[in-house]
Amino acid sequence: MATSPGDAPRVAVFVDVQNVYYTTRQAYGRHFDYHAFWARLASFGVVVIANAYAVDRGDARQRQFQAILRSIGFDVKLKPFIQRRDGSAKGDWDVGIALDAIEAAAEVDRVVLVSGDGDFDLLVNRMRQRHGVQVDVYGVPALTADSLIQAATTFVPIDEALLLGKAGIR
Repeated sequence: MATSPGDAPRVAVFVDVQNVYYTTRQAYGRHFDYHAFWARLASFGVVVIANAYAVDRGDARQRQFQAILRSIGFDVKLKPFIQRRDGSAKGDWDVGIALDAIEAAAEVDRVVLVSGDGDFDLLVNRMRQRHGVQVDVYGVPALTADSLIQAATTFVPIDEALLLGKAGIR
């Protein structure tokens, strides 16, 4: 969907909360700064969809974090945390993110995906080819799949400017 010359671009944002949490923690020992990220989005145009996908474990700190995301402007989508009998856990949002993003791509000019998960490379390619949208992927460089980086219109590394706190402080 193209905008007319005087219109601000329409932007859809999809954040894989678990992925960004674990990758920023592993690579930097720090947390993603959602406020700084949201400030960047404002320069892209009008954010018409902003979904943050998370697993709900039901603890108080997590509910507080979800409230912060909502206050910033995100629609927080939750899936229950499922502990399997074998000790493994389930709480993957990949299909939900893909469905929402492909639908949104038909209605916006730009899609922003925050995840390093290589499973999304097919989604990114399909959105670009079928809908002609720009797709920005934000991810931790060392932990983002090369195939996802290649599929994106623009890869934006999560670095110092998008992290909370100082290096070495947790």
